[in-house]
Amino acid sequence: MYVWDDAWLAAQRETPLEPDLPIIDPHHHLWEREGMSRYMLDDLHSDTGAGHNVEATVFVDCMWGYRTSGPEHLRPVGETEAVTLLTEQDTSGGAEIRGIVSFADMTLGDAVDEVLEAHVEAGHGRFRGIRHATAYDPDARIRRTHTKPAPGLMADARFRAGVSRLARLDLTFDAWLYHPQIPELTALARATPDVTFVLDHIGGPLGIGPYEGLRDEILTTWRSDIADLATCPNVVVKVGGIGMAIYGMGFEQRSAPPSSDELVDAWAAPIAHVIEQFGADRCMFESNFPVDKVSASYVTLWNSFKKMAAGASAAEKAGLFHDTASRVYRV
Repeated sequence: MYVWDDAWLAAQRETPLEPDLPIIDPHHHLWEREGMSRYMLDDLHSDTGAGHNVEATVFVDCMWGYRTSGPEHLRPVGETEAVTLLTEQDTSGGAEIRGIVSFADMTLGDAVDEVLEAHVEAGHGRFRGIRHATAYDPDARIRRTHTKPAPGLMADARFRAGVSRLARLDLTFDAWLYHPQIPELTALARATPDVTFVLDHIGGPLGIGPYEGLRDEILTTWRSDIADLATCPNVVVKVGGIGMAIYGMGFEQRSAPPSSDELVDAWAAPIAHVIEQFGADRCMFESNFPVDKVSASYVTLWNSFKKMAAGASAAEKAGLFHDTASRVYRV
């Protein structure tokens, strides 16, 4: 599913822009899986050390390192254990993983406390929140996300009860969904105002399957839903995911990777809308690596973000690239 060609990526090289600008990358994964390109700590350090000033990162759930025995509901704690161990044993001097977001089944309701507390203990001070992905579309051409959610999950009473338990431990909820589901997140955020929600990948504006060729129409609806979501003060946004194949841009199918200018041409307007609605203090640029690595290199991706933020003030840039992530994830 996630396979990239390093030689293909190397065909498009750029010099990092504003190399001294501090960055916290608030969204990446690690994995070693059959049929997928390997992405482990040395690969992450190769990317974060390629010229941009990445000071720290946040690992986000991808069903990696789960326990293979013991109670089913506690097996995801193995992911936090695995990432913590890697980080504590790392002596490379590369950007440190200072935050961990993993999975707990929110439909456990109040009983999810046991899982949350186990994650916090396993994280040795790094655990910051939960992502129970809800990305679902009724069309068979759109893959349900890795948690295989049922439709309407964010309105489920047990799910909402579980989400509400996050506030007790000052934990965040990362929301990965597809664009038709944004109103569902808005309703959930209004129902649980004490929880901080992080909308992943600018809300998943799909461009494949039934949405192929309808980008203008999709973005019109998406803009309205994003504006409504922005009225919830407990929601922040990860600005990225722009290299994902499901967004239908076709970057991964080209003979050469896109340049940062081409990424800007494709995404500057939607990203400007997100920042206008939420403000720089509620937005954080993200790499979403290695998922977005199928379309662009780490250097090119962050160059595109810096070009999109070229007109921002120094304080706004600090928020977009560093301070929002630092505050939300306590990094």
